[in-house]
Amino acid sequence: MLRYALRRLITSLVTLFLVITLTFFLMQTVPGGPFLGENVNPEITARLLAKYGYDQPLLTQYVHYLRDLFVGDMGFSMVVKSGESVTSVIASHFPLSCRIGLIALLIAVLLGIPLGVLASMKHGSVFDRIFIFTSSLFVSVPSFIMTIALMLIFGVWLKLLPLAYLEGWKSYIMPVFGMAIYPMFNLGRLTRTTMLDVIGQDYIKTARAKGLSTFKIMFKHALRNAIIPVVTALGPIIAGILTGSFVVEKVFAINGIGKYFISSITARDYPLIMGTTIFFAALLIACNYVVDLLYGVIDPRIKM
Repeated sequence: MLRYALRRLITSLVTLFLVITLTFFLMQTVPGGPFLGENVNPEITARLLAKYGYDQPLLTQYVHYLRDLFVGDMGFSMVVKSGESVTSVIASHFPLSCRIGLIALLIAVLLGIPLGVLASMKHGSVFDRIFIFTSSLFVSVPSFIMTIALMLIFGVWLKLLPLAYLEGWKSYIMPVFGMAIYPMFNLGRLTRTTMLDVIGQDYIKTARAKGLSTFKIMFKHALRNAIIPVVTALGPIIAGILTGSFVVEKVFAINGIGKYFISSITARDYPLIMGTTIFFAALLIACNYVVDLLYGVIDPRIKM
């Protein structure tokens, strides 16, 4: 187990290094820049490029960026938060995205997986058909349409919830459900599919023949063997939710990290784009690493 964990850790670090390298060089191919414009003085532009080190050879810039990144320095934002370090921007605004994401993740897991189990138990019933239709609908609808629909129904028509900002517990409801709806039904569909594969196996039939309760068979025996594909899907889902949905934060005017990621792209704020991209990639890689290690905990029969 320890050998596998170390091997996966090395693989994860190599993957992160490749992401950093590819992101850095791809950013240099993007046309335009933060200091370019119709009415910008060329001398001022040259001074700004020299200040941020963009007048140096590309390989030199890359080596300097890796050196600074190794000590936790991602540079300074040039436009969106001019003069503020990228690390400070992430540290200031990620906790809000993380808080909303954790609540959404909790709802998605606590509702999605039991709904999938229940649908598999009632396979072919009216409830199962309704669940399939509903999950297919909500998984197919883009998140920005879902959030606008929530705002229109609960904010404009019914006037039950605030339309923007986080100023009380009610203001969390629509953003949280806007983030939770897709992963909840996605996990539910996956759980239903894997459960249907498991409950047809011989050991489940043997458990039923022994007179075990349906609840014990489903949640103690079947779910433990069916949960591994669900756990695999949880890795990227957790990373995506914790970093905050860009669309949801933009629509509800939430001052999270997703808002600044979008703003940095619009303003061509290269250090902030690089910093947030690396942060998102590191979080995704870390979630997948933890998920891989959880396989052996969930099912000891799995040989690492």
